[in-house]
Parts: sequence; structure tokens; C-alpha cells
Amino acid sequence: MTINQWLPAAHQGDAVGDSARRVRDLLRDKGHEADIFALSIDAGLADEIRPFRDPAARAGDVTILHFAVPSPMTEALASLHGRRVLQYHNVTPAHFFASYDSGVFRIAALGRRELTTLVGRVDLALGDSEYNRRELEALGFPDTGVMPILVNTERLAKCARQPVLERTLDDGPANILFVGRVVPNKRLEDHIRLAEHYKRYVDTDYRFIFVGRTNAVPRYYATLQALIARYEMPRERFLFTGSVPDAELAAYYRMASAYVSLSEHEGFCVPLVEAMAADLPVLAYGAAAVPETLGGAGICFTPKDLEYAAETLGLLVYDDELRSSVIAGQRRRLADFSTARAARALDALIESLTA
Repeated sequence: MTINQWLPAAHQGDAVGDSARRVRDLLRDKGHEADIFALSIDAGLADEIRPFRDPAARAGDVTILHFAVPSPMTEALASLHGRRVLQYHNVTPAHFFASYDSGVFRIAALGRRELTTLVGRVDLALGDSEYNRRELEALGFPDTGVMPILVNTERLAKCARQPVLERTLDDGPANILFVGRVVPNKRLEDHIRLAEHYKRYVDTDYRFIFVGRTNAVPRYYATLQALIARYEMPRERFLFTGSVPDAELAAYYRMASAYVSLSEHEGFCVPLVEAMAADLPVLAYGAAAVPETLGGAGICFTPKDLEYAAETLGLLVYDDELRSSVIAGQRRRLADFSTARAARALDALIESLTA
């Protein structure tokens, strides 16, 4: 059987693209012909990803479209004769961008509208979380399911050590880590407010580290810098790294004291899994798919009480007994993201499409 996957854009380090490549490899191991096709391809992936203009892109017995942004692939999928599968990775609601970037607001709004055009035109609509599946069901997709994103938890563990960076980070302050794009739904302004509470109630020796693109929504990034200045907080307490290679990302996970997520919209949130794999205790606000991804691991809290969060963060950093207990729970949760489980889920998907 030929099973193709479509990606609007194939970027190195992108969680959706990484998952698609792992799915492709599992399919090939099972004896299927499997390829990935993309509209745009990073130079470093040219040997792995085929261009969407290739006629073979439309020749699959099964075609899986990874949907997170609007693209010409959406209408193309609906016109195929083979089995058509939507893999939904969520579209951030447009209202998060309204105050910061009209262009991103428009893309997000278009993405949500475009998603609805596939109702009744695909054989199966999958969310990579139950949260996303419920959204598909609410939109009217009749046949839905869950196919979790495949997180390569070994990728960072195999990276070479970064002695210079690690020595720089090992200079005294507790390193509080966040990984992801600097965009409004992540609510990084709440991290800055959390730092103010942490300084007041826990410890003055801290450093909040934000690893991820800062240029996705420039006005939002500027707003964060202005908030730091307004609070008169030392700028060296906030490190925005931009995008970094895997070896450096692994070092940030390795040298952090805790991982914090205060995001208010996540369809899955891969960095939570990466943090758990790095034995980094997680403190997360329980919005959208975050509680589902953590699955009872880490410390997940609601409502968003930043005084409570600061005190709990201090315990994760300094209370060895609590820290060990949280890490043990996270290790148990990681078993649910194993390759063996993913392979079984893939077998069930193929069986449902060929029944």
C-alpha cells in the first residue's frame, strides 16, 4: 500500500515534520511505500522530503494531510480518489493575535474557516490529542479519532554536551525554562509576572529562559520587553535565545531547574514531553490540551494564580523530595509516548482504512 503524507511546510526542528518522518519510517518498516510531500522544504531536508508538485504526491492509496495552516493542499486533498485522512494539529484562535499582528490574525482566521471545508470530504479526521478530536467533532466531522504526535524523546538525549553554554548557565541562578515560539497564546507576559512573584516570595536568584523564535509576532516580543522595563526587573534575569540547534536545546533542558508553561492554548504541546524526557519537573497551567498531554504527571494547576505558581515553583526548585516525586511520575507518563505504542496506533489506523 502507498501511504503519503502532506506537509504545507517542512522545517528542520518542527515537531509536526519530525513526527511525520517518524510515521513514514514506521510505515516503511511495515512494508508500505511511504513518502512525505511539502510545498516548501528546508535545504537540509531536501533528501528526505519530496516537492508537492511531484505527480507521485497524488498517487497514494491513502493520503494524510497534516493541517495547522491554510494552504492549497486542503482543496487538493478533497479532490483525491484514494482514502483521505486529515491529521489536525490545531490552529491557534485568531483573537490571540488581534492586538499584535493583523496578518497573523488573518492567517489564523482563514485556517479555521478552511478546516471546515473538509467536513464530509475526508474518510477520517484525526486529532493529535483528544482536545483536537473534540474540536473536529464539534465542527461536524462524522468520523474522528486520535493519532498522537510522535515525539522523538531520544533526539535530544543523544546530543553532544555543550560545555561552554553549560558553564555559562551553571553560574548560580535557578534556570526556569520555556520552549516554544514567542507568540501571544503562550502568555509569556505571565512568566514575567510570575518572576515578580517568585522574586518577592521565594528567591531573588533566578533566570527565566525562553528558547524559541522571537520574530513570529514582533509587536508581542516588544511588548514583553516593555513589561520587563516597566517592572524595573534586571534584563539579565530574562534570556530570549531565539531558535537554537538541538545540541543547545538539550543543554537548556539539562541545565534548567524547572519547566514552566502558562500557555492558554495548546493543541498538544511537545515541549512538555521533551521536558519530562529530560527529567525536568514541569509546572503548567491546565489550559486546552495541556492536562491531557501531562496525563497526571508534573504539576498542573488552575485557576491561574501566579502567587500559588511562584510558591509551587520554589518547591520544585528547592524541595528535593517533591522534585523526585514529580520526576518519577513524569517517567511513568513517558511510557505512553513510546514508539511501540505509536506503532500499534498506526496499525489500528491502517486497519480502519482498509476494512
